[in-house]
Amino acid sequence: MNAVTATATDAGHFDVLIVGAGISGVGAAYHLRQQSPDRSFVVLETLESFGGTWLTHKYPGIRSDSDLYTFGYRFKPWVGPPIATAEEILSYMGEVIEENDLAPHIRYRHRIERATWSSERNLWTIEAVRLDTGEPLRFTANFLWMCQGYYRQSEGYTPEWAGMDSFEGRIVHPQTWPDDLELKGKKVVIIGSGATAATLLPNIADDCGHVTLLQRSPTYFIPGRNAIDIADQLRLLEVDEAWIHEIVRRQQLYNQDLFTRRSIEEPEVVKAELLAGVSAFVGPEITAKHFTPSYRPWRQRIAFVPDGDIFQAVKQGKASVVTDEIDRFTEKGILLKSGETLEADVIITATGFNLNVLGDIDFVVDGKPLDFANTVTYRGMMFTGVPNMVWVFGYFRASWTLRADLIADFVCRLLNHMRDKGVSKVEVALRPEDKDMALKPWIDPENFNPGYLMRGMHLLPKAGDKPEWRHSQDYWREKDELPLIDLDDPAFVYGGKAAAETKAA
Repeated sequence: MNAVTATATDAGHFDVLIVGAGISGVGAAYHLRQQSPDRSFVVLETLESFGGTWLTHKYPGIRSDSDLYTFGYRFKPWVGPPIATAEEILSYMGEVIEENDLAPHIRYRHRIERATWSSERNLWTIEAVRLDTGEPLRFTANFLWMCQGYYRQSEGYTPEWAGMDSFEGRIVHPQTWPDDLELKGKKVVIIGSGATAATLLPNIADDCGHVTLLQRSPTYFIPGRNAIDIADQLRLLEVDEAWIHEIVRRQQLYNQDLFTRRSIEEPEVVKAELLAGVSAFVGPEITAKHFTPSYRPWRQRIAFVPDGDIFQAVKQGKASVVTDEIDRFTEKGILLKSGETLEADVIITATGFNLNVLGDIDFVVDGKPLDFANTVTYRGMMFTGVPNMVWVFGYFRASWTLRADLIADFVCRLLNHMRDKGVSKVEVALRPEDKDMALKPWIDPENFNPGYLMRGMHLLPKAGDKPEWRHSQDYWREKDELPLIDLDDPAFVYGGKAAAETKAA
């Protein structure tokens, strides 16, 4: 026991400790109460409230890039527009917390510093700091449910370009948007080509003197109405919202599955369809020059653009697009490799985020620091050599929450199975038939290769060449496979006599 643990205040023991009160953590708390109600649990959250991404991101226009019928929980009907604002998503999550009396279980402003597993005690010891008082706290838990997300909340990713120190204006990352930023009448350059850049541009274009989107390479987008016809029709018929949610959710999932398969089986046809959608707004010339990616559809995430707002801003002359590479920053703007100079008062680096696989928490297993990259993943949820822990990592080509719900079912089933077996420890291990299995990167770069993954692949666990030992990223397979996982398969190694569970508060 180190000095911090020795002097920390004992904050209690729980059967399950959930890390994070974002979309995954709130969902985990709900499912635990529904499917394993006898267990005590606590949710520890660093921020001052729930919401995660939707709380920390304050940039203009912040919205979902996938529809809320699938990004929302399966158990809570969504009744707003399919592409929702952060405020609407936070309101929805707040209703989930209130309706299910989850608030007493959530402790805000609690930052976890260290998590230590003891096989002697079959127990996690979690060292945390209460940020409002600075008090060190010590929790113990039988099981750790990691719902903290996958990127560092405190800072976004900004490349180091030559001359940045010489720029006389402001450089801002959307993830840490300043309250005092004034854009009215200013010349603004947004660096980036993803969903954040596409959201920001139309939401600041009316205030700026002019805004320029500077991208190294184009991204695919899907422009369309921020509405779903069948949902509107069912509401006209006064169908129950729970039915509407389920029907629209199934339709969306069917359409997404079809689109994903077509992107792989007939990529050129899908590419032509996507580009035609853009060309309808800005014409074929601008589409060919600035909105035609070099890769096949779905090798990176595709954002839905409600009402084609970014393209409308370009068409109306409020914004322009430049596709080029940065040579260096200057006092007045950016010098491009083509020799062109972009003048700017404000430069916004919508250049992504930093992968953060374990929430900047120091993990120790039986006295040894955990190197996550030396583990092998079990279906992207559990990891060899790490007992009594499950990690939530969602989908790239479908809504994150779809997988959060599936993993919650798995965790609750696993916890109940451990209770029935009378054991207190479970971990995954390679079976005899897996010993010579070839190990590969967490995600195949040929299949999906966004920048944040490529920069952080060395931090992630290894994958195998068998279904059990990789994160398939395929919701349409996992929705059938995960519920059928044999919890007595030799990949699961159980041990320890079950201690008496503390009653849920």
